[in-house]
Amino acid sequence: MRRTEYDAGQAAKRLKVPAATFRWARHTGLVPDPDMSSRQWSRAAVEALDADAIRAAMPTPPISGSAAADRIAAALGTPNPTTYGERLVVTAFVVRRLVDRGLLADLSAIPEGTLHHPGQVAEVCRREDLADLVAADTPLGPDQAAARLRVRRTDFDHMVRLGWLRSPQSVEIRFGTSRAGAVDVALYTTASVDAVAPAHPEIDWEQLRTVGKGRRSPLASLSPVPAPA
Repeated sequence: MRRTEYDAGQAAKRLKVPAATFRWARHTGLVPDPDMSSRQWSRAAVEALDADAIRAAMPTPPISGSAAADRIAAALGTPNPTTYGERLVVTAFVVRRLVDRGLLADLSAIPEGTLHHPGQVAEVCRREDLADLVAADTPLGPDQAAARLRVRRTDFDHMVRLGWLRSPQSVEIRFGTSRAGAVDVALYTTASVDAVAPAHPEIDWEQLRTVGKGRRSPLASLSPVPAPA
C-alpha cells in the first residue's frame, strides 16, 4: 500500500536525505510547511521537493551541542579543556540557551542532545557580542545563584517559589556510581539571576543580605503573584 502522508523522518527517508538535513531545509524554508496537518506532508508535496537542493543546504554533517560548545569556546580564545573532569568554559547548556534565543536551530529529534548546522555555529562564533551572550547564559546551580545574589540558600529557594526565577534545564547529579542516589539539580542562567534584584525594588536587599543564619526569611510571608491570563 502506497503511503499518502509523511512526517519529517518519513519524508527524509523517501527523499534519501539525512533527517537533520531535512530539518535544516525546513528551518530555512526550502521545505514548505506541511500541507496535510501541522506535521505531515502529502505524497505529492514530498515528491515535488528537490532532494539535491536539500542536500546542498547542509553539505557537511551536523555537529553535536558539545562540539558546538567547543567551537564557541575556541572562538572566545578560551578553548574547552580536553581532559575529562576539568571545568568547561562553554557547555552544552549555553548552546541550548542559544537555541532558545533563536540563534541556533536544533536539528535533533531527541531531547537528550542537540544537533546544529556547522555554518550556523560559525556565524554565532563571529558575533561581536558572543562573550556577552555566553556570560549571560552561563549556568548557575542554586547554591551558586544564592552566592551571586549574596543571600542565603533558603532566601533563594523562596525566590524560586515566588516565580522570580525559572530554571530552563536541570542536570542529574549522582552520588557514587549508582543512580539510586541521583538527584536533579536545577540550573539558572547568570542573566536571569542578575535580573532578580532590579526586577524587585520593593525588597530591601541590603536587609535581606544581612539576615542571620537560622532566622526566618523575610520572603517567607510573600505569596506568588498569579501569572497574567
